[in-house]
Amino acid sequence: MRGIDTQVRKLRRRVFKEIANLAYHSKDLINDVEALPYKIVDYDEPEYRESVYRERAIIRERIRLAMGMSLRPENVPVHATQGMEETNITEKYYEPPLMQVIPSACNACPENRYAVTDKCMGCIAHPCREVCPRDAISMINGKSVIDQEKCIKCGKCKSVCPYDAISHQVRPCAAACGVGAIKNDRLNRAVIDNDVCVSCGMCMVSCPFGAIADKSQIFQLIRALQSGKKIIAQVAPAFVGQFGPQVTPAIFKAALKELGFAEVYETAIGADMGAMAEAKHYVEQVASKKQPFSLTSCCPSWSVLAKKFFPETMDKISNELTPMVATARIIKEEHPDAGVVFIGPCASKKLEASRRTVRSDVDFVITFEELAGMFEAKGIELSGIDTDEVMEDATSAGRGYGVAGGVASAIEECIQEYYPDVDVHIEHAESLSECKKILMLAKAGKKNGCLIEGMACPGGCIAGAGTNIAIPQAAKELAEFKKKALKKLPDKEQ
Repeated sequence: MRGIDTQVRKLRRRVFKEIANLAYHSKDLINDVEALPYKIVDYDEPEYRESVYRERAIIRERIRLAMGMSLRPENVPVHATQGMEETNITEKYYEPPLMQVIPSACNACPENRYAVTDKCMGCIAHPCREVCPRDAISMINGKSVIDQEKCIKCGKCKSVCPYDAISHQVRPCAAACGVGAIKNDRLNRAVIDNDVCVSCGMCMVSCPFGAIADKSQIFQLIRALQSGKKIIAQVAPAFVGQFGPQVTPAIFKAALKELGFAEVYETAIGADMGAMAEAKHYVEQVASKKQPFSLTSCCPSWSVLAKKFFPETMDKISNELTPMVATARIIKEEHPDAGVVFIGPCASKKLEASRRTVRSDVDFVITFEELAGMFEAKGIELSGIDTDEVMEDATSAGRGYGVAGGVASAIEECIQEYYPDVDVHIEHAESLSECKKILMLAKAGKKNGCLIEGMACPGGCIAGAGTNIAIPQAAKELAEFKKKALKKLPDKEQ
C-alpha cells in the first residue's frame, strides 16, 4: 500500500489538518475538540464501518493520539477531552507507548490461516488433500474445504495447488513487524508488546484498517511557534519529492519559514560529521582488529533492536551522535535561545527524541505526513511559492543517508578518500527481520572486519512510516538531490 493515496492515508491527513486547525484558530479548545468527530464524520450513513457511531468513536481516539495523548481505556469512563489542558502547552515529550492499536478500529484479522478461494476447480487429482498431513481437507459440493480445527498451517496444500486456489492469510501488521511485537487480546484484536516493539512504524503503515497510530507533537509545535519562541527546523534528506514534484529544496525551505520557522538546516550536516567520525573509528578499531565489527547508529529502531535482542553487540554500536542529534547541537550552539524541530520520514526518531539524553537537544519531532497537515491548515500552497532561498548545507555523502545502504556507502567513500591504504568491508540490511539475520551472523563471527549498517524500514529512511510518496519515486528524488550537492565528501577535519 506504500505510496498509494488510500482512504486510510486521507483520513490520517485529515485528522492532522484538523488538529493543526485547532491549534491555529480555536478559541474554545474543549468544545471544538468535542465537535471535531462530527465535523470529520459529517454524514448519516457509514462509509467504512457498520455505523457512524463507531467511525466517530475511532476518530476520537485518533484525535487524542494526534494531540499527543494516550488512548482511553475501554473499561473505564474517560472523557474524550480528559488530559487536554496538560497537552495544550508548548512542550510535551512523547509518553510511552508511542505506537498504539486503536481497539475499536482493529478488524481482528486472521493471524495465520489457509483458506480455499473460489478459484478451486474441484479437480480429480485433489493434490491438496493428498499432501495434507492431518486430513484437514475434504471435498464438499465438488470443492476443497479446509477444516481449520485440524489444519496445522504447514502450507503444503497451497504449494501443490495447480490453480493457486488456496490463499495464505496473515495479519498485515504482524507480517510487517520484524520483531514479533504484535500479539492478540482476548477478542483476537492486535495489541503491541511494548517490551519488544522498537517503534519503526511498519505495522502502522501496513494496517489496511488504519487501526495503528503513533502520537504526534504538531499541536505543541504550533503552540511553540505561536508563543514567539524562536523555532529552527532541521530536515532529513528524504524530504525531497515528498510535497510534490515541483517543490524544490528552496521552495520547501521558504514554505517552512512561511509556517513560522526562524531558519532551516539540513540534517545531512550531522550525517557528514558522523560519516567522517565513523570512518575514523573503522580505521582505528575494526581495520586494526581491535574490534571485530562495527554497527552504525543513525536508525534508532536498528539500535534498539541490537540492544534488546543482541545485547552482546551493544559495545559495537557507534558512539557517534546520530545526524538528528549532531545537527541539533550545532543549531543550539549557534542559536542557544532556540527550540529545534526535526522534520523527517521516521516514527522511531520520536522514540529517540523521548530519551532523556536527547531531550535538551531536540524539542520536537514531526513527520512529513504531519507537516503536510500543517501546510494544509495554514493554507500554504507550496507549488506557488516564488523564492530566492537556497539549501546548500551538506555534501552528497551526508544526503545519501536517506536511502538504504547510504550510510555505509558514505563511510566507505570517506575511508577510500582519506585512508586509501585501508580495505573496507561493508554490509547493510534493511527491514528488521533482515537486521536480525545479519546481527546473528555478526554474533557468530561471520561478519568480522565489517562495517554493518542496519535500517528498520525496507528502502531506508525514504520508506519511513511518515512519508508521503512511493518508495521508488523517493529514491529517484534523493539521487537527484545528492547530485546537486556542492561537495561530494565532508572535510577530514570534521
